[in-house]
Amino acid sequence: MTEPPVGRRERKKAATRQAIADAALQLFLERGYDQVSIRDIADAADVSTTTVFKHFTGKEALVFDREQDRESEVIAAVRQRAAGQSILDALRQHVLDTWLPITAHPRMAEFTNLVDTTPTLRSYAERMWTRHTDSLGAAIADELGVDHDDLSCVALARFILEIPALARGRQDRRAAVDAIFDILTQGWQPPTRSSAPASS
Repeated sequence: MTEPPVGRRERKKAATRQAIADAALQLFLERGYDQVSIRDIADAADVSTTTVFKHFTGKEALVFDREQDRESEVIAAVRQRAAGQSILDALRQHVLDTWLPITAHPRMAEFTNLVDTTPTLRSYAERMWTRHTDSLGAAIADELGVDHDDLSCVALARFILEIPALARGRQDRRAAVDAIFDILTQGWQPPTRSSAPASS
């Protein structure tokens, strides 16, 4: 059975978008963000600059090309969770299934360094995280039937969004994710100090 043309068109558009994003990231990592132009990216991806702007609003969006999808996915994890599943359990599973593998990507350290050392990208990332916090907090609030500016919902959203960054530097990332969610679920408890070795 022949696949509808719309499906092929959408796949082609998605492939072009991904090729542009991949070319841009490669150039940014090799040369530095400020040393790469839209023309450079278009040439590397073998497309026109017009095509680049059809898919992305600007250079910053090329760096964070999947963030809109990830925002939608985390909100869906809350709104479309299984019957009887708590919001925290749904978000825990979402982080383990989707965000945890991202922190293990072999080029994640390079990407993080690119963002951290480029003021334009740091500023863009901060605005993006604020938007994500607002939208996730609103989704949580809707599920609980409270106002969107409810502080507990906003704070929970912010904590959830920080988990990949907190877990990234840990030897056992999965255990770190679970430990953070345990704190959110059960409340913070002061860590137990290890006993000092007995002197001889």
